[in-house]
Amino acid sequence: MEKLSTMQHHVFFWLKNPDSKEDLDSLISGLKSMQQIDSHQMLKVGVPAATPKREVVDHSYAVSLLVTFSSVEDHNAYQEDPIHKKFVEDCAHLWDKVQIYDSQDV
Repeated sequence: MEKLSTMQHHVFFWLKNPDSKEDLDSLISGLKSMQQIDSHQMLKVGVPAATPKREVVDHSYAVSLLVTFSSVEDHNAYQEDPIHKKFVEDCAHLWDKVQIYDSQDV
């Protein structure tokens, strides 16, 4: 049986107001709302881990989102889902910067 390929969508958010617990909580809540979207395999929301500072580790972001999909098509459906669009509409004012890394298993 052929293994389904998996795509990872990893998103990092920097807050406009990095000292605001309210903004952080709102962003985390908004991200978790996307667990309702059917097209993903897994959705995880996180904050920087308390790992040792090293030159190759970036702890500067406020929140990360990791979503896995069984295909690029499922990723594309996720992007177009009304729940995802509502998240962007409701939360875009909270972040100053977003960086996305999409990868496909090899």
